[in-house]
Amino acid sequence: MNRTELIRKYIEFFKGKDHLEIPGASLIPENDPTVLFTTAGMHPLVPFLTGQKHPLGKRLVDVQRCIRTGDIEDVGDTTHHTFFEMLGNWSLGDYFKEEAIEYSFEFLTKILKIPKERLAVSVFAGDNDAPRDELSAKEWERLGIPKKRIAYLPKKNNWWGPAGETGPCGPDTEMFYWKINSKKAPERFNPEDENWVEIWNDVLMQYHKDKNGRYNEAEQKNIDTGMGVERTVAVLSGLEDNYLADMWKPIIERIEKLSGKEYVENEKTMRIIADHIKAAVFMISDGVSPSNTERGYVLRRIIRRAIRYGKKLELKEFTSKIAEPVFRIYSDYKIAEKRVLEELEEEEKKFNETLENGINIFNKLTKDKKELSGKDGFLLYQSYGFPLEMIVEEAKDKKIRFDPKDFEAEYEKHQELSRSLSAGKFKSGLIDNSAETTRLHTATHLLNEALRQVLGDKTIAQRGSNITPERLRFDFNFGRRLTDEEIKKIEDWVNDKIKKDLSVRREEMGLEEAMKSEAQHEFGAKYPKKVSVYTVYDEKDPEHFVSREICTGPHVKKTSEIGRFRITKEESSSAGIRRIKAVVE
Repeated sequence: MNRTELIRKYIEFFKGKDHLEIPGASLIPENDPTVLFTTAGMHPLVPFLTGQKHPLGKRLVDVQRCIRTGDIEDVGDTTHHTFFEMLGNWSLGDYFKEEAIEYSFEFLTKILKIPKERLAVSVFAGDNDAPRDELSAKEWERLGIPKKRIAYLPKKNNWWGPAGETGPCGPDTEMFYWKINSKKAPERFNPEDENWVEIWNDVLMQYHKDKNGRYNEAEQKNIDTGMGVERTVAVLSGLEDNYLADMWKPIIERIEKLSGKEYVENEKTMRIIADHIKAAVFMISDGVSPSNTERGYVLRRIIRRAIRYGKKLELKEFTSKIAEPVFRIYSDYKIAEKRVLEELEEEEKKFNETLENGINIFNKLTKDKKELSGKDGFLLYQSYGFPLEMIVEEAKDKKIRFDPKDFEAEYEKHQELSRSLSAGKFKSGLIDNSAETTRLHTATHLLNEALRQVLGDKTIAQRGSNITPERLRFDFNFGRRLTDEEIKKIEDWVNDKIKKDLSVRREEMGLEEAMKSEAQHEFGAKYPKKVSVYTVYDEKDPEHFVSREICTGPHVKKTSEIGRFRITKEESSSAGIRRIKAVVE
């Protein structure tokens, strides 16, 4: 089975179960400041998991592109990937455990034709917060999974959420496949046996954790499932190595051709290069550029890591060449090929200059010395991008004493600081519906319209946004820097509409109808067939509107709730794209 076939079968199966297909979201979360990338299929659906009505109803299905960098150091084995696709189906307050499990079993055994003799499952074992999930276990037994193939596991294995300190959460039930074709699956399921591979996970959002740490039965119970495309295709194709599957093999073959070396005996190096370049392609295509902060830093890190490993294969000027097979594999996506190639080539050129600079700094730090301290080694790594393995090699060549353990100690200090900072950044969970964020959402809509009105350019459109409780950030297409006078006029336009205490109305309508109604939308974004449209209007003249946009919210009811709008910065985001940062007071 290949990638395209699996995705098609999954979508068609759940459409047959009255699910409506929704388009996958961008890798950059549209209205979520708490995470850098879309990390799971459920991520774009958080507002609807917490009670907001979805325009397409209560049963949804899609394939979502995801980026996860938490285990980037594990990339290089047979299963870990930075970029991956996640198949998902959702019930938003509709069907629950029995139906979700029945659908999963039917798809695995009837559509994918997996013998139930090669399946095992795990369910939540229960603790002080929530009881043992006997209902899920009984449903699996009813479908033909024997008791010995059902493992009860603790919260660390079989529980999801909440994403932050509070919110929806619940037990999950995971499905495992016995991957050894030549050996019969053991009678009893042992979750520690690596020959049992997890291929699907049904999250059963049954509870809501409150501010006091209590787990209460949720008013809206949801189903959120996830099936990784890469892992499932590999397993069903009888492959021990994901990188031999169809969504990886052309990239590996290109690396072999460019390097003149075989995959065998170079597996880890080639996997890292393939993984990181593929992830970079999708990050860049969705609007990320290499930089030293947040998303840009992640992108820069993976490109440079790929280049470092490329040097082991004696590759030169290779990143754009390895990107080309990615375009063909994922021809069903609109990838900004020209931009991707330009960014990769520019970053590779910069990093090669950085490496040369790093050698010069190394020489200065070790001049008239016989030793390089761990602190100086970490300075080379952190500030100049000089890889540890190259520090070791330079020290060895120049007969300079260098202990990687001292470096690791400095690295750990930095990691601890990073973890502390991340905890502060991400502790609020997957979405923030605070009053501050809500005010900024509506202010963003007014800013969007103000730009077109003040600058007299109707082609201006949103190219990205990011909202935190402290500020909004809005990217738009425009070819030059705004003047101070234009910025003042934009501020005045927005504040005038705030003072007029205009109303904000939410409507659900078909996408085509929304477009005909002149609703603004993000350039290049995919939308479902039915959408939410927010209109800012004067109740004295409801037929005319000040602003109309496709959006998932949240928003104020009246513009006077926003407060005073102030632009704090206007700058370039990338070629032809400007960025405004603003606050409400």
